[in-house]
Amino acid sequence: MQVSVETTSGLERRLIVGVPSQRVDSAVDSRLQEAAKTVKINGFRPGKVPMKVIRQRYGQSVRMEVLGEVMNESFYEAIQQQGLKPAGRPDIEPKNMDEGKDIEFVATFEVFPEIEAKDYSGIEVKTPVSEVTSADLDKMIENLRQQRADWQTVERAAATGDQVNIDYKGTKDGEVFEGGSAEGSDLELGSGRMIPGFEDGIVGLSAGEEKTLSLSFPDDYHNEELKGAAVEFAIKVNDVKEKKLPELNEDLFEQFGVKEGGEEAFRKEVEKNMLRELKNATKARIKNQVMEGVLAIHTDVQVPKALVSQEIDALRNQQMQQFGALAEQLNAADILPDELFKENAERRVKLGLILNELITIEGIKADQDKVKAALAEMAESYEDKDEIINWYMSNPQQLQQIEAMVVEEEVVEKLLEKAKVSEETLSYEEVLSPPQEEDDAS
Repeated sequence: MQVSVETTSGLERRLIVGVPSQRVDSAVDSRLQEAAKTVKINGFRPGKVPMKVIRQRYGQSVRMEVLGEVMNESFYEAIQQQGLKPAGRPDIEPKNMDEGKDIEFVATFEVFPEIEAKDYSGIEVKTPVSEVTSADLDKMIENLRQQRADWQTVERAAATGDQVNIDYKGTKDGEVFEGGSAEGSDLELGSGRMIPGFEDGIVGLSAGEEKTLSLSFPDDYHNEELKGAAVEFAIKVNDVKEKKLPELNEDLFEQFGVKEGGEEAFRKEVEKNMLRELKNATKARIKNQVMEGVLAIHTDVQVPKALVSQEIDALRNQQMQQFGALAEQLNAADILPDELFKENAERRVKLGLILNELITIEGIKADQDKVKAALAEMAESYEDKDEIINWYMSNPQQLQQIEAMVVEEEVVEKLLEKAKVSEETLSYEEVLSPPQEEDDAS
């Protein structure tokens, strides 16, 4: 077998492979002889069909089948011979497939980039130092009460924070405009859902009262025809409701899984969950800084287009899941074009390639004790912890994801040993606010 390699551009390689005709011909003959033992053709007894007839009837299709297999086998033999690591499937173009002549084909593909070891001592990481204060705990409990609040009808004028049920009709120059009318619409005053002045104009109205508001749409409104337009809204209030927060009692505690111990047990459970969130958010902020530092050092790493394309498809599929059953009726590429995901996909692929190289260099493997600890921590928020752990342990694919997460954490730890690490005091809310750029190379 003859092989030559050309670098066309960047990571792309052009592999020209020549295969002796004897390899194809002997494989075709062998397959036809095997077929002759069982093939049935009218006028001949099974196993007695002349080879000439077998060849006339099946020779061409068998040859095409063999050619495909030989090219595939030869390609992988050639890349092993040349020490190449393809990133994605090759584009194979036959050049000479004539019977009796040596076979020649061209395979075009991308290779994985070579990633050089770098000095990671310049990476700067600020480790968040934070705690859950009593004020943080009180605020969280208040948020939980807000989530379980009820709306109750009141016989008074509407105030900011109330929910009103209204009918309204919007007109521009005396004409009703599209999307400016509704009946029986619920609106929380102060939510900012409507254009400026709309919600404020309802404050002070009681059920049954009507009012016409003269307003203007913002200059940056998304509808071109309504940008900066002066309009009127005729509004009728049907109902006024105020938010009623649930009492801190056994009924509320049980909704959050606390069946005994009263308010003290409830507060401890909420605090435990907050501490877990704080720990995870702290790890995420540290990891994000480390990954940003790694990317800043490896500015010269090229990424294979094939891998980026695969990552774009994966990100798009994740996004399409939000459409639910409707996704089957939509063309994903039309709704969510590649450009929406390209930058993030390139970043994820690049980071994945770098981390894989670091894992290889450092010889990092998933520590099984850390895997078990990660599973135990993950199961902590579930009622039947053992069932969750056993489910992961009995599902290799799911367990592999946990192992990959553990390996990535160990990479971060290795890099932190070399980085410039300092502490940064932050509040609970500051730590939990998402970093500007999320990172997930797994």
